[in-house]
Amino acid sequence: MRLAVIEFPGSNCDRDMLNAAINTGMEAVYVDYRETSLAGFDGVLIPGGFSFGDYLRCGAMARVAPVVSEVKRLADEGKPVLGVCNGFQILTEIGLLPGALLHNESHRFICKDEHLKIRNTTKFTHLYEDNETVVYPIAHGEGSYYCSPETLTELKDNQQIVLTYAENPNGSVEDIAGIVNRAGNVLGMMPHPERAMETLLGSDDGRRLFQSILESWGK
Repeated sequence: MRLAVIEFPGSNCDRDMLNAAINTGMEAVYVDYRETSLAGFDGVLIPGGFSFGDYLRCGAMARVAPVVSEVKRLADEGKPVLGVCNGFQILTEIGLLPGALLHNESHRFICKDEHLKIRNTTKFTHLYEDNETVVYPIAHGEGSYYCSPETLTELKDNQQIVLTYAENPNGSVEDIAGIVNRAGNVLGMMPHPERAMETLLGSDDGRRLFQSILESWGK
């Protein structure tokens, strides 16, 4: 299974994402944001960081990057697309996921381990138990998930809410930390599973997410 790790100016979690994929048995390579083809790739990983310096708003300038049309094509073909932190922000900006990420309620950057609940079994989370508590790090200043009441109802009805915070650190509506699209092949999340791969570093709870990707789409 070959995955593209998209690099934007300001990406800083790209190596973590690449290593997480490789360490769970996948092939992963860096792809520059100026590329116009993702031919030969089986999925996309969009890492965290500060794409284009977060000018205008997080993910706004990445929305018009040449590679985005190919990311959308792979998503439309049912291939996995995972966006973490800034990647989640980008996925909402390009319309692959509903809602938006706003400034944390505290208006402070938050960096710490966070306890989360697995709320729905998806192709990204089928190796977890429903309502299992996991620990992933968070590191964001604009991680408060917002959507309209109508969109929230749709997310609930279609079981698109994948992760929630045990203790909401940023003011996200309904404690939401991660969601999937209706087709279940695009996942956006603020916490960092790629930084939770080794118990030596605090948690290996993220490993099963990457293993789930491999088992779901790598056959």
